[in-house]
Amino acid sequence: MILRTNSHINPEKLSDCQLAIGYFFNNTEVLEKALTHTSCKLENNFSNERLEFLGDAILGMIISDYLFKTLSECNEGELTKIKSVVVSQSTLAKVSVEAQLKDFLIVGRGLHDRNFFPKSLLANVFEAVIAAIYIDGGLVPAYNFTVRYLKKEVDIVCKDQHEKNYKSILQQYSQREYGVTPCYQVLQQIGPDHGKSFEIRVVIKNNEYGKGWGKSKKEAEQYAAKETLKMILPGLIQENEDKSRI
Repeated sequence: MILRTNSHINPEKLSDCQLAIGYFFNNTEVLEKALTHTSCKLENNFSNERLEFLGDAILGMIISDYLFKTLSECNEGELTKIKSVVVSQSTLAKVSVEAQLKDFLIVGRGLHDRNFFPKSLLANVFEAVIAAIYIDGGLVPAYNFTVRYLKKEVDIVCKDQHEKNYKSILQQYSQREYGVTPCYQVLQQIGPDHGKSFEIRVVIKNNEYGKGWGKSKKEAEQYAAKETLKMILPGLIQENEDKSRI
């Protein structure tokens, strides 16, 4: 379903969205603003940018409070690491899809394919909806909505089941063993500007290693780093994959 801002959202669509996220607004206009991407912003019209700004701050406070109260055994450094993963763009994009928000986003013509929305767009609308709920109903429903979708992500991180930062691991290994930082070489890129995919290869001291595809250069670099680690440290990768299946 493609929704446009040259007219208001069909009330039925707003009802479906509220049912999907489990919160019913007193003022549905704020929800409509939260769902409106800047690609649809017209002169004297609105988008969700300001709500995203507010939602980012509210999200940080809610997750900090939740971690502080539920993880009493963790020190400040550990809490910070957990929070950084839970509020990351990748995690927020994931839960945004789970909340079905991409089905109700109001987007411009250049973003017609909902299967290839950028992670940033999906993460931003999740933050905007948090802000919209906060404005409409206060902190308690915003808190409940946020924790409902992110609690399991906290549990995953605490169990060390989140995907490791393979680029960081490879960089530490390469600097220790070879005295250099790995280079990431773009081999090819395909697709339209709003939905490109990249193939990237790792090069260390002029030697070519693993390759990886991704919907962003960062994602492709992670896969390339992982493939490289499989080549030079296969035991480490197998251990991490075994943990993720527990």
